[in-house]
Amino acid sequence: MTTAGAGQREWHVTGMDCGSCAAKVRGAVERLPGVSEVDVAPMAERLRLRLDEALTAPESIEKAVRAVGFGIAPKGAPPERPKGAFVLPEGAFAAAAVPPEPAPEPKPEPQAPAKPAPRGWWHSAKGRLVLGTGALLALALSARLVLPAEIAPWAFGLATLVGIAPVARRAVMLARARMPFTIEMLMTIATSGALVIGAPEEAAVVVFLFALGELLEGVSADKARDSIRALASLVPKTARLETGGQIREVAAETLQIGQIVQVRPGDHLPCDGVVIEGISGVDESPVTGESLPSLKEPGAAVFAGSINGEALLRLRVTKAAADNTIARIIRLVTEAESARAPTERFIDRFSRVYMPAVVGVAALVALVPPLAFGQGWSDWVYRALALLLIGCPCALVISVPAAISAALSMGARHGLLLKGGKVIEAAARVTHVAFDKTGTLTQGAPRVTDLVALGGDEAQLLALAAGVESGASHPLAQAICAEAERRGIAAAPASGARALPGKGAEAVIEGTLVCLGSARLAAERGAMSEALATRVAGLEAEGKTVVILLRASAAQGLVALRDEPRADAALGLAQLHALGLSTLMLTGDNARTAQAIAAELGAELGLAHRAQLLPEDKLTAIRALATAGRVMMIGDGINDAPALAAADVGVAMGSGTDVALETADAALLRNRVGDVAGLVRLARATMSNIQQNIAIALGLKAVFLLTTVFGVTGLWVAVLADTGATVLVTMNALRLLLFRPGAQTQRP
Repeated sequence: MTTAGAGQREWHVTGMDCGSCAAKVRGAVERLPGVSEVDVAPMAERLRLRLDEALTAPESIEKAVRAVGFGIAPKGAPPERPKGAFVLPEGAFAAAAVPPEPAPEPKPEPQAPAKPAPRGWWHSAKGRLVLGTGALLALALSARLVLPAEIAPWAFGLATLVGIAPVARRAVMLARARMPFTIEMLMTIATSGALVIGAPEEAAVVVFLFALGELLEGVSADKARDSIRALASLVPKTARLETGGQIREVAAETLQIGQIVQVRPGDHLPCDGVVIEGISGVDESPVTGESLPSLKEPGAAVFAGSINGEALLRLRVTKAAADNTIARIIRLVTEAESARAPTERFIDRFSRVYMPAVVGVAALVALVPPLAFGQGWSDWVYRALALLLIGCPCALVISVPAAISAALSMGARHGLLLKGGKVIEAAARVTHVAFDKTGTLTQGAPRVTDLVALGGDEAQLLALAAGVESGASHPLAQAICAEAERRGIAAAPASGARALPGKGAEAVIEGTLVCLGSARLAAERGAMSEALATRVAGLEAEGKTVVILLRASAAQGLVALRDEPRADAALGLAQLHALGLSTLMLTGDNARTAQAIAAELGAELGLAHRAQLLPEDKLTAIRALATAGRVMMIGDGINDAPALAAADVGVAMGSGTDVALETADAALLRNRVGDVAGLVRLARATMSNIQQNIAIALGLKAVFLLTTVFGVTGLWVAVLADTGATVLVTMNALRLLLFRPGAQTQRP
């Protein structure tokens, strides 16, 4: 068993096909003393919770999960078959409506479960149950044609009993776990009652249709898990590692940061890294969805799972296997199940009240007409049994998670990583979108355009500036150091370097304090003359960022840099405007530069801007914006993390810092501004799909409830309506797999 923190425990649970299964597992363990923070993820087949072992032993958790019919094993141990499975020898059929046989043991997170050997649905317990009940039903129908009329009902009765036995067993197990109002219990009551009142034919059809619906849910869940396994399979199992001038094959998961690997043309990249030798086109579509290969030269970053094109590449590993891009995607998608949408939580609470209410109404339908009005018992009991089946909330319960799962999968395919249904629902309701400037609306790779030496020459100015910024990670600092390196100017030796958040940096050089920062910093230190201010204003009017070098509080020169807007920034902002969203640019840069960039990107579309903001100022701006609506914040740096956390939806650019990615609710792997609009479109389409699913589930039930009460429809139509609604809801949700977030106009 894995301990992921004080009191936190984790298990691998097999047999979960949908949100209803997860609710049963959650209900089984939540009632135990000392259990809190229960997290059940059907797609990842994971149960995680916080446990006080002084009150409840881990073995009690496992016993509770087995008691409701699911297989469970500590994380890392071989998974077991779910309890309640009665499987006849291979080639026969099963007599158990239980979850499919467990998949092979999963790899430790974040790796997805290893892909099992290809097996059709007919190999699972549910598949064999469908084949078995279908065969028995066919035999019973044949018997009715060739055997005496008094014998045929016994054939239908046998088909019913064989099919309902494991369902009844599961119902009893759930009832013992204090969950009496379940689909299994309703099915057991309805089919048993049908046999008692002499309707074995309809009971047999009901059992077969129920088994078929269960199988469809299992197949759908397996497809979702296959998509995660497909992501894991993008990363090759081995890598060509350079050691001591030799090349040797090693397991890709053992690669360490700083090691050098070779990637041959046509091979998948085994790691996230930086190209140190070679020029080649790299196909990143398996990871980001980008259709065109990207040219990679020395210094370019590459993703694990991408495909090398035409030339040999040497890479330096920058991230361990557990933290590479594919691992992060898998982790985000599987963890996203935990962040359930508010709508899903409401339906979960609603179904807990709805199920007992349906049972109560069915009891009234069975008892009131015969007792109060002298009606026939058989007819009204039959209607009550049909009412029980129609009232099953299966379609309603899966209406939200089915759509959410499809949306998460489609988003991942197009470089949009969302951390669950809660994020999708919030993104669909966004009214304002705020952007950080540097690295978000702009490329984040500024270059030095002007050097203005006020004392000494440009080489000395650049050497001092590079000395102050040596080792800094800010894009402006890296641009200054890169310019010094390009000109062959060595950075001045510095000590005591430190950042001045939102203002600049300082260090001691040759015993003197040297500062490099904004005009505001120069003004605070009394170094801003009128002539210097005029010079700065002229450069800023050209959309350039100007930093001033101070030596002992005396201005020594200016360094002007320009960070070009991203190629798709203007189009991306236009798409957001077309969606009816207001946009705002937040930057720590000066007001003139911010105004120039805003004008270039689309001031005519209403792009507002706020400049000279410290990290806490961005946080204040987001909170103020939130008073007027729901806010989405897009950023990429450490200083954006507070604003990302404060927004209704925080979105990190895929090239951003780890802090930004972990803080944010979503990430844009392709670093495209246009993907922000795609994310909003996907979220809106998902919520529209959910509304359609709820309407289908409730609408069909409302129609058939009325027709059943008035005796128009019977048992087999009732279960067909329930199964049909489940199929329709699932198929409607799967339409999201065809959705293209990048298209500007689509029907949800």
